[in-house]
Parts: sequence; C-alpha cells; structure tokens
Amino acid sequence: MAKLNIKPLADRVLIEPAPAEDKTAGGIIIPDTAKEKPQKGTIVAVGPGKKDEPITVKVGDNVLYGKYAGTEITIAGVDYMIMRESDVVAII
Repeated sequence: MAKLNIKPLADRVLIEPAPAEDKTAGGIIIPDTAKEKPQKGTIVAVGPGKKDEPITVKVGDNVLYGKYAGTEITIAGVDYMIMRESDVVAII
C-alpha cells in the first residue's frame, strides 16, 4: 500500500474495503452484477477526532461498517470509503 496524501478531518476515517466475494461457500461463482458491497475493511487513515470525542480506532484495524455508510472515493486507482467513526460498528 502506497502512502496516501489524504488526511481525514474531525471524526472521519478512511477505509480500504475488503474485496467482494467471488464464490459462495458451495463453490458457485458470483457475477460482478450480483456481488454485494463489502461491509468490512481496513482503516488506512484517521482524523484527529473531535474536542470531546477522541478517535477509538487506529490505522490497520479491521472493521465492520454499516451497509449504506460513508462515501466511496477513488485515489490513484484504488477504491476507498470515507465515513464518520460512528458509522464503524465493530473492530474485528
């Protein structure tokens, strides 16, 4: 992973989503049109937090987030999600 020139503000985090599953547990190949958006990923950058709310996640944490959380962005050809820390539901 290359160094990113992006710094999230306040309580926002930048997440690299995990790749979507290509096969089911039974071995059936899933076409691109039917793949679900992943709901887990790795934190690659964090903001400084708010005055009374420090950030509780750190770079490198694997996390789960809400299905419709965040905004998709592309940096140097790589897709990322940027969202508020409150949209992160668990560290895994």
